[in-house]
Amino acid sequence: MDPAALLEEIRQRVLREARPDPRTAIDGLLLSRHQTTEPDYQLTEPLFILMAQGGKRLYAGSDLVEYGPGQCLVVTTTLPLSGHFIDARPDHPALAVTLPLRAADIASLLPDLGRLPAVGMRTPGAAESAIGTLTADAALLDAVARLLRPLDRPAQSGGHPGDAAVLAPMIRREILWRLLTGPAGPRIARIGIADSSLVHVSRAIARIREDYARPIPVPGLARTAGMSNSTFHRHFRAITGMTPLQFQKLLQLQEARSLLLAGADDVTRVGQAVGYSSPTQFNREYRRLFGAPPGRDAASLRRVVSG
Repeated sequence: MDPAALLEEIRQRVLREARPDPRTAIDGLLLSRHQTTEPDYQLTEPLFILMAQGGKRLYAGSDLVEYGPGQCLVVTTTLPLSGHFIDARPDHPALAVTLPLRAADIASLLPDLGRLPAVGMRTPGAAESAIGTLTADAALLDAVARLLRPLDRPAQSGGHPGDAAVLAPMIRREILWRLLTGPAGPRIARIGIADSSLVHVSRAIARIREDYARPIPVPGLARTAGMSNSTFHRHFRAITGMTPLQFQKLLQLQEARSLLLAGADDVTRVGQAVGYSSPTQFNREYRRLFGAPPGRDAASLRRVVSG
């Protein structure tokens, strides 16, 4: 298997199949193209992304990662991320393949993985950053290429109309296996280990997501995670690259931006809706993150979306 040829096949298929709505007929599979290098901000669930063309630079708190063609991003818990695409333009868009990393799917493979000592699962409770990159090898690229082939019409690909429904779940499982037995394996495995520090911190993250607009005492988050205060602080920062308060602030500001983009025009009320009692503080922190005050930023975003 020639990695360069496999990556080119993936690139061509994403270029041909990607639409404004990145969803496909295959469960969880997203194909996306991006033509600008404007900054973007998003709340990202656990996922795997293979970059087929172009590249991206991402920040999660104090953690920075950058990945390009043939490289993969792995995110193992919910994270508010900011970043921008590199080398993305209309005649040369950034092209990416995305799949979710689901705890149940990963857990189902762990009994077999446990028989592979080289994978290094001796410290399932250890904390490490929830964001990282790896270079796709030929076996992983081959599995991704085969996952995309059923998206072709059967007459074009020589396949059967049922290929996507029957083959895709097996190939997605193979992709997970390739990831688990590769360099990012221990990081990804922790998604499916019930007592890992990642899972404990993810419970606290779920609570922050649910109650982001209200003050949340850190001791309460530590209890949700089943950890002491000091252990929780240490593991939370190691995994997310930020403190719980910084994490909550990012969620508040990203939600405020979503409300403004959706048409909300009372900036003060938007700030109150996401948990700010001080309009001055809301404006100041919004501008610090997004580079413009709320009203002006929202107007600019609406112009971009409307074309």
